Amino acid sequence: MSTFKIKKGDTVKVIAGKDKDKEGKVISVDRKNNKVLVEGINMVTKHEKPSAANQNGGIVQKEAPIDASNVMYVHKGKATRIGFKIENGKKVRFAKSTGDIVD
Repeated sequence: MSTFKIKKGDTVKVIAGKDKDKEGKVISVDRKNNKVLVEGINMVTKHEKPSAANQNGGIVQKEAPIDASNVMYVHKGKATRIGFKIENGKKVRFAKSTGDIVD
């Protein structure tokens, strides 16, 4: 498997699916299943039983994972692909559209 190009905290744009063209921040990354959880994207309705954390239970809206291939990193307001290169002996991510180092 290739290295994962999206990290927690990145701003991404959805490029496929029901939420196409929406942007959000990555909440979590599941490398094993190639999924990402994005804030406000792919919202689903879930029926929850009452518990210690949620006294009333009921119907709640929450984010569902979306495949990592359906999101693109946003750099300077535009969606771009991400590449890797060695800079001063360290492996860094860079935006392929501009060549700028991301992190």
